[in-house]
Amino acid sequence: MSPRPTVVVTHRIHEPVKQFLAKDCEVVANDDGESWPRRKLLENVRTADALLVFMPDQIDEAFLAECPRLKVIAAAFKGYDNIDVAACTRRGVWVTIVPDLLSSPTAELALALVLGLTRNLLPGDRLIRAGKFQGWRPVLYGDGLVGKTIGILGMGKLGQAFARLLSGFNVRIIYHDPVGMSPVQEAFLGISRAGFEDVLAQSDVLVVLLPLTEATLHLINAATLSKMKKGGYLVNVGRGSTVDEAAVARSLAEGTLRGYAADVYEMEDLARRDHPSSIHPELIDHVDGTLFTPHLGSAVAQVRLEIELSAAGSILQALRGDRPNDAVNEPDFCSAKK
Repeated sequence: MSPRPTVVVTHRIHEPVKQFLAKDCEVVANDDGESWPRRKLLENVRTADALLVFMPDQIDEAFLAECPRLKVIAAAFKGYDNIDVAACTRRGVWVTIVPDLLSSPTAELALALVLGLTRNLLPGDRLIRAGKFQGWRPVLYGDGLVGKTIGILGMGKLGQAFARLLSGFNVRIIYHDPVGMSPVQEAFLGISRAGFEDVLAQSDVLVVLLPLTEATLHLINAATLSKMKKGGYLVNVGRGSTVDEAAVARSLAEGTLRGYAADVYEMEDLARRDHPSSIHPELIDHVDGTLFTPHLGSAVAQVRLEIELSAAGSILQALRGDRPNDAVNEPDFCSAKK
């Protein structure tokens, strides 16, 4: 790698990751707590050889057209609908992801949201802080998990990690996934496959762990919510736009849903041209029946360090001329040279 290539890092990363990259590359890193405006990002990337990106970044054909030296875009995340992979392929640019490291911490957060929502943890905290607690009273009765049916939409690595965490709660776990699992895998995880509408109708708690695709966009909408068990709970830690937030707000107001928790939101899905600019206000106003976290799925310090190191390693592999680990495309280097 000579002369030293330039790597642009779009968001703040751990210092050891910078040092790892700096051994072989010139590193231009955004050390602010906010995303660079697109104009500033392009100013830095136009002469860069590699780009380390995060969820807020939108990489499209127009962006790539202004960055002719790019050889690799390493995503420090798993879902990559915010990157135009086909355009990258045409332009001879590798795209890599980090497919495995996010599953366990995100599954932990999913379980935390389920417990926090069903056991009224936030309303209880507010009651204490308001100075209204005078000792035990018969208030804030929630729902325990023992004996309940937990439905999981999506049984990829995240779904499997979540199912393993549920194994000690004496719950029935059903799931829907187009791919499905073998009987041996299902027995090991203690889960059973069911049709989509059966999962909706039978689940006391429905947990959405889906990627964002054309098929999953607003999969949970007014029609599907009407088929859920009345008084059930909905939790989304997959992608925001798999759930129609306006429909959820109406369902909460009507009492069809008892509660909704989320770590992901429609406003984050920049690949959608019609994505909203904020979380639906009626969801924000529905205080006691909701529990929200600011995309904390993989926000575990050691995990984030490992994710960043994995993405950085992919960059160095590509710059050396090797096929990087966890690449999601096969660049057309011939077309890129034309």
